[in-house]
Amino acid sequence: MCYCGTDLTFEHCCQPYIVGQRTPAHAEQLMRSRFSAYVIRNADYIHHTYAVEKRPENVIADINDFAKSCRFIKLKVLNSEENGDLATVEFSAQYFYQNLFCQLNELSRFEKRDDQWFYVDGDITPTPDLKVGRNDLCPCGSDKKYKKCHATG
Repeated sequence: MCYCGTDLTFEHCCQPYIVGQRTPAHAEQLMRSRFSAYVIRNADYIHHTYAVEKRPENVIADINDFAKSCRFIKLKVLNSEENGDLATVEFSAQYFYQNLFCQLNELSRFEKRDDQWFYVDGDITPTPDLKVGRNDLCPCGSDKKYKKCHATG
């Protein structure tokens, strides 16, 4: 199963996009591959799939620092719509930051330029982070204790 949540293997799903063998044909594919790139900490891919005008405010070092500080758990695509060269993808991404369980809910905007999709920006719906104790059930849904599931150290 790919990191992005499809039933395909990473090698047959997101990896070809991340390594430049293929270009995402749809905005949802780009969004899924960006999530997988966060999981494997490929900041270059994430940076270069931003719209060019957004790249100065999203530098590779900052992307890399964020990716290294998190343990990404799950991506759920809630809705995806394309209208010509514009698209939106609504998703929920779950990750751990230290011992906090975080959920990012976003309606992302994408634009297709020169036959390639780029992430422009998104509207985030704030959700509170959840502090997880080592003996608490892991919020990932595994029914295991956090210390036996996603805890580190």
